Amino acid sequence: MIDKGLLNHLEQILTPKRKQRFDAVLPERTKHFTVATEDVYQLHNTSAVIRSCDVFGIQDVHIIEERNTKKIDREIAMGAQKWVDLHRHNHVKDCIRDLKQNGYQIVATTPHEQDCELHDFDVTKKSCFFFGRETEGLSDVVLEEADCFLKIPMVGFTESLNISVSAAIILQHVTTKLKRTDINWRLSEEEQLEKRMDWIKKSIKSYDDIVAHYYKDH
Repeated sequence: MIDKGLLNHLEQILTPKRKQRFDAVLPERTKHFTVATEDVYQLHNTSAVIRSCDVFGIQDVHIIEERNTKKIDREIAMGAQKWVDLHRHNHVKDCIRDLKQNGYQIVATTPHEQDCELHDFDVTKKSCFFFGRETEGLSDVVLEEADCFLKIPMVGFTESLNISVSAAIILQHVTTKLKRTDINWRLSEEEQLEKRMDWIKKSIKSYDDIVAHYYKDH
């Protein structure tokens, strides 16, 4: 449980601009959708996907690193890694198992004989959108475990998009469509309080000292 007295105390230290930003962003956050990247080789692609997740209100991002383990490119992510929750997995099977246990369907973003075009996608289901390696695409494990195959309609000579571009297009579409439904897609009140405290902690340099003084005085 979040100590609301401490939370109110810490919020007084924030700049009005930062507090207003929290007030505006938090109600738009969702865990109804999440994203997973599977062994993406180019660092800037993963970073750009994280940035898109932040922009479109996706709170959780899953990064699978069976082959490629790299730090997030802060310049490209533009600080987005502070505001979304990154979940790292060493094995794709572990990631899929955890997601399914939490009620997510696995959506493979790749053309397939049983695929669904983006405009027909059912946004009512909790979904994790999987994006694969730049050249090889998603692994056989993901394709075998997938509950749905999703593709972006294309009419040009080029038959594929960069994964960061694909992620942005898909997330913009599904989040916009989701918000037009009656589904309770927002974070719960407790989740919003927890995330607010987390963001405050990341915003105040002397956070630990301030908390210690607060409890000493109270």
